[in-house]
Amino acid sequence: MTANEKGSNAGETVTASGLKYVDQAVGTGDVAVAGKTVSVHYTGWLENGKKFDSSVDRGQPFSFPLGAGRVIKGWDEGVQGMKIGGKRKLTIPSDLGYGSRGAGGVIPPNATLIFDVELLGVR
Repeated sequence: MTANEKGSNAGETVTASGLKYVDQAVGTGDVAVAGKTVSVHYTGWLENGKKFDSSVDRGQPFSFPLGAGRVIKGWDEGVQGMKIGGKRKLTIPSDLGYGSRGAGGVIPPNATLIFDVELLGVR
């Protein structure tokens, strides 16, 4: 899918910023909102299918303050509104990810990132 084919996948939501997401499972717990600390499990891929990071593989959930700019913009936006127990697939354009700088020799410049995220906790 190209960036111009907005919303062409069933169940896909495209935000004003260009972030795309699909709720694969809607949770039933507390809602993730800015100002709260969230705990997630995630796996990230490049568009070519190469996995570059996974908290699941490490067996260690990742926690961060939502909306505080501590993670890439696509995460701050894409995790908001999830409920505990929910699973969401995020497709993050490079300007909401690592942009032209890439990251750590693992993520090339201007890369679109794909994440499967499961919300484990909100506090």
